This record gives sequence, C-alpha cells and structure tokens, in this order.
Amino acid sequence: MLGGDEFISSPPRKTVRFGGTLTDILLKYEKGETTDFELLKHQLSDPDIKDAQIINWLHEFRASVVYLTKELDQLVSILLRLPWLKRSREVVEEYLGFLGNLVSAQTVHLRPCLRMIVSQFVPPRITIREDDVDISDSDDDDENLSENFNTCHRALQTVARYVPSTPQFLMPILVENFPFINKSERTLECYVHNLLRVTVYLPTLRLQILELIIEKLLKLDVSAPQQDIEDAEEAANNSDSEEKSTEEGLFDMEEDEERKGNKVVSSSSERMAHPLAERLDILMTILFSYIKDVCHVDGKLDINRTKDLYRDLVSVFDKLILPTHASCHIQYFMFYICSFKLGLAEAFLDHLWKKLQDPNNPSVIRQTAGSYIGSFLARAKFIPVVTVKACLDLLVNWMHKYIDNQDTGANAYCDVALHGPFYSTCQAVFYTLIFRHKQLLDGNLRKGLSYLQSLNFERIVMCQLNPLKICIPSVVNLFAAITRKYQLVFCYTIIERNNRQFIPVVRSGTGGDLVQTCTNPLDSFFPFDPYLLKRSKKTIDPFYQFWEELSAEDLENLKKPIKKGASEDEDDDFLKGETPQNDGVVGIAPNSYESNTRSPVSSIGSPADCYVPYPQ
Repeated sequence: MLGGDEFISSPPRKTVRFGGTLTDILLKYEKGETTDFELLKHQLSDPDIKDAQIINWLHEFRASVVYLTKELDQLVSILLRLPWLKRSREVVEEYLGFLGNLVSAQTVHLRPCLRMIVSQFVPPRITIREDDVDISDSDDDDENLSENFNTCHRALQTVARYVPSTPQFLMPILVENFPFINKSERTLECYVHNLLRVTVYLPTLRLQILELIIEKLLKLDVSAPQQDIEDAEEAANNSDSEEKSTEEGLFDMEEDEERKGNKVVSSSSERMAHPLAERLDILMTILFSYIKDVCHVDGKLDINRTKDLYRDLVSVFDKLILPTHASCHIQYFMFYICSFKLGLAEAFLDHLWKKLQDPNNPSVIRQTAGSYIGSFLARAKFIPVVTVKACLDLLVNWMHKYIDNQDTGANAYCDVALHGPFYSTCQAVFYTLIFRHKQLLDGNLRKGLSYLQSLNFERIVMCQLNPLKICIPSVVNLFAAITRKYQLVFCYTIIERNNRQFIPVVRSGTGGDLVQTCTNPLDSFFPFDPYLLKRSKKTIDPFYQFWEELSAEDLENLKKPIKKGASEDEDDDFLKGETPQNDGVVGIAPNSYESNTRSPVSSIGSPADCYVPYPQ
C-alpha cells in the first residue's frame, strides 16, 4: 500500500477519459457526430493536463495517424501546441515518436510541425502583469533552456529522417521566424546559434543559412555606423567618470576590502553602449566560434572542411558584402577564416584581383574590390612580405598597362566616372606601401629600394590621369612623404597644383555661402579599418596590424631623404635606427574617413588626417 504522501505525489495509474477510444471519436466525427470530438479538443487544451494523460493520448494518436488527414488540421494544431518540452522525459520521447509517425503518414502536416519546432529556437517570453499593466517582459532564461534546444534539434532530425524533402520546406520557415533586429540580445543569440546547429546535420542548408544570418548581421552593421558607436562609447565613458567622481569617498572600507582580492572585471565593461552594436558584437562572436569549430577537428585544422566553408563564405561575400558600401564589421568573417592558412588569404586576394581587373564587372564592384585588396594587404598581419610584393607586382603592372592604353586614346584625362577602378587600384597600392614600406625595406635597404624603384611610381604619379588628385588626401600626403624620403618620386608639385584647383568658391546669389570641395571623389573606404566591437575583437586582434600615432620625430624623419650611394654600414645604421621589428605595429597610417567628406569619421584606430609639411 502507498502512504498518504506517496499516493498524492504519484501519478494516477488510469486517467479519467470521456468519449471512448480515439478511433471511435474520429470515426464518429467523420459521420458528423462532433460532441465527443469537441470534448477531446477540450481535454487536450487543458493547461492542467497531466503527463500520464499526454502519454496515453499520444500513444493512441500514434496508432491512429492514418485518420489525421488535412480535414483534422485543427486537432493536429492543438497537438502541436502541447507543452511537451517542459514535461518529463517519458512525455518527450513519446512526443518525438508521435512526430515521426505523423509526418511519415501525413506529410500534409510537415510545415506545421516544422513551424512548431522552429518556434522553440528562442527563449519564451515571461510577462508579469499588475493591475492590467505589463511590469516585466523578459526572456525566460531558465537552466533547462539548453536541454530544450537539444530536444528541438532531436525533433528536427527525426522529421528530416522520415521526410527527405524537409530541407526545402524548412528554409522558408527559418527565414520567416528570424527575430527582428530590435529583439533582445538573448533572443537573437539563441536563434542564430540554433540556426548554425541546423547546418551540422542538414549540410545542404549551410549556404542558405549562412546567407540568411550574414544578411541580418549586415543590416545590424549598417544600422550602427562607426561614428554612432564611437559617440555612444564616449557618452557612456563620460557618464561613468561622472558617477565615479560623485561617489568618490563613499564606502571606502568596502572598496578597500574588495581590492585586496583579485581584480574582477565586470561584464558590463564588455558591453557596447550602442544597443545595435551590442547585438552585433554577440552575434559576431557566435559566427567566429562557428567558423573555428567547423574548420578544426580535435584542435587541428581540417583543410577539406575549411575549404568547403571558405567557398560558402566567399559566395555570401560576393552576393551581400561586396555590393554594400561602408559596412564596418561583418566583412571580418572573411578576414578571420583567411587567417587559418596562407593559402586561403592568397585565394581571397586572387578572387578580389579577378573582380578588379574584369571589365565586365560594374565599376563600383571593381572599385570596392580594390579597396578590399589594399585594406587586406595593409591590415592582415598573417600575410608575409613575399605575398605583399607579389600583389604589388600584379597591381602596378596592371596600372602601367592601363596608362599605356589610355595614353593613345581620347580619355587620357582625370575623370572618376571613366577611370574609377584605376584610381581605386592606385589608392590600394599607395595605402599598402604606407603600411608595409618598412617591412619591404627590412633586412637589405639597397635591395628593398631597388624593388620599390622598379615599380616606377613616378610614371603613375605623373600620368595624365592624375591619381593624386582623386585619392584620399591623407593617403596622398603620407605616400608623398614616404616616396620623397626614399627618393622614389617627388609628388609635392602635383599636390600643390591639385590643391589650387580645390580652392573653395563662393556661390553667387545665395548669400555667399561656401561650396565644400569633395576630397573623396571615389567615395572610397577601407573595409578592414579598426574593429570596434569589444567581445568579438578579441578574436581579430591577434591577426590584426595595428598602428601608432606619428610622433614629431617620425615627421622629421619623413622629411629627411635617404642619400644615394649609402654604404652597407650606413644601410645597417638606418635599419637599426628606423626600421622596427615586424611585430605587427606599424608606425603610420592614414585616416580612412575624411571628416569633411563622409560619415562616419574614424577616430579609433586611424589618426586624424596626417599632414606632412611640404619641403621648403
């Protein structure tokens, strides 16, 4: 016999049932007798339904799935709304068996089943009401959430095993259910994580799922411009400093006790002040982790898996990222996967090079490809000097051939509309030289100078197309200073002539207001400018080529030309005194964004427009 407490706590051996067996109820319903059918629906919809009742019903439904035709979709809908995930393991197993039987016997219910499973990919919302007012509406982040997600994926795998065509029906549902970008960080995080898990057991959907995720991240990225992120961070820092100053001196005893232990950095220090940047940061971290996990098996790079993922990511890059102007962070998924192996970085550069030189591509795509090449060569620490030289050779040779072709034509004059890809390539080469010139000269100054002289920058700079007039002034100024120092080309005469043409004019008849001169006619940007998102930047930083502010000494050194005919000893002295170790920190870098031409203005990771004085 069971004791009183045991009897109360134990489930009933037989549950109360009305209306006979399920088969009888369904047969009566076909004949028009709906009383028992309505009673069945009521019992299944009861929020207090017991586990034992659910198991008994599901057992009968599994044996009667042949009757669950399209006409009974209302009943099936009630079954799909059963709270099965939060029930006992027995209920979960019985429900998974029921789903398998249902979709294999009645594929008409496949879409509703998939919608039900996908709807569980985000944490449920908990609403607390008080006097008809919602005082709380937040994610239910309970400890069983991870286990529930695992069960959902088991359910999806079960359905896919019985219905091979599941992927083609699943993808539109995944798109429909993607949360709006203003939903909570936790909701977006869970959904994206679960989408990426689907790619593991439904690999045919990987490309489409990656495209969906990156498209949503791209929308987040362009909705959080670099300037807005920097402004939000600055405002948050100012607010924090004000709070600290007002609270200074309070609770000193408690603070002293806390400081005795290990310093603990609060998680709030990693939060982005800009709400959309915070969401993007979390999702980029997940995407980077996914790329790493797919490409590595037991901690070692699996080259075949990596190549397959690289092909998918390049396909998404071509379709979504390359045509988008001035995204800030999303493109770093290509930067990251290329860091795994030099061959991938070289393949990516070759891919961009083909885009750039192909005249059948739209001019804007070719120009953007040029921006990516220059920024990638400058910022990717994992690209060795030998690869940089190979790329410079390709780019410069193409530029010389382009000049050859134009010299004999009627379009040999400065015009962005006609020669946009050429100017973009020039800027990529100038930008790469600014970042990499010390590494190109490292070890053997004479040999390095000979290589740079072989590129014949003088012909490029002096040609009728006048690239110095079109490229961003900060790039032009630093390129001019470096090439003058090593006596490669003297740019200042051309720069001064171009500047005279850029003198602002007064517009007549409108009160004499000033007409701003466009100093970025290419509307160019550097895609791999410094990464601002706090969490995910930890993944990028080890592979990233940083820079330091130009000191007064650097400016003076740039004004001093290298003497021709220097001895080997003098070469060595120069190397000791001026060429840093290749530790990834470059002494100078131009500003990617001109404050008077476009927004956002890069103030983190790129100095203000560097002005190197003209030689007197």
